[in-house]
Amino acid sequence: MTDPETTRVGSQAHYEDPAYYDQAYRRRREDVRFYADLAEARGGPVLELGCGTGRVSLALAERGVEVLGVDAMAPMLERAEERLAKRPARVRERVAFRRGDLRALRLKRRFPLVIAPFNVFMHLYTRRDVERALATVKRHLRRGGRFAFDVRMPDARELARDPERVYKAGKVTRPETGRRYHYRERFAYDPVDQIQTIEMAFVGDGDPLDFHLTPLTHRQFYPAELEALLHYNGFTLLERWGDFERGPLDEASESQVLLCRARGK
Repeated sequence: MTDPETTRVGSQAHYEDPAYYDQAYRRRREDVRFYADLAEARGGPVLELGCGTGRVSLALAERGVEVLGVDAMAPMLERAEERLAKRPARVRERVAFRRGDLRALRLKRRFPLVIAPFNVFMHLYTRRDVERALATVKRHLRRGGRFAFDVRMPDARELARDPERVYKAGKVTRPETGRRYHYRERFAYDPVDQIQTIEMAFVGDGDPLDFHLTPLTHRQFYPAELEALLHYNGFTLLERWGDFERGPLDEASESQVLLCRARGK
């Protein structure tokens, strides 16, 4: 079983270097368009849980939607504020960021749309974590509001990878130093807790002693399990897609994209 310290570190380490985070995911745009289209159609204000460096929040504001972004990681929020400061005044005035744990967040306002993009829920490792997070969503939805989020579709082949094998993935540049590194990955899966641990290793190009290891832990959610968790926590699943173009969810899907409403609201 996966010990709590592993998940604690694995839920934070990847987000302590926001400059590298932005570089690594700079080409990921499909989900941004999906959430921006949804927010534009539903109207604001929008509550984004796990806003990170503002990748989605800023896109919503550029579409004319007011958004409040919440994240637990101070370095990510600092980066988000830096990015926001470079936007025009009409965008800046639509965005607010604050630090908070999505399992315990309690604001004195409600929203027509709550979103949790880019696998945020995969950092909820226990049933209690999920229950608390969904309670947060429910508390902050207006009557008739919607909740949209995405998680990865579990890949049996990926989860069965040899944990002793190291996968080479080319070279990367760390933006904070400009130094080049050989990038390596190793995968281990705990089938009882359904947690995958990814070790991301950075080995200095020409200097193997310049070594950094970043763990990342992701809870795997199977489609039927996820639907049951939503149902027993008071949500109705309205739509479920296999990509951000709203294609069907099937065995080839990399993501599960879900749109829900809270029952009784």
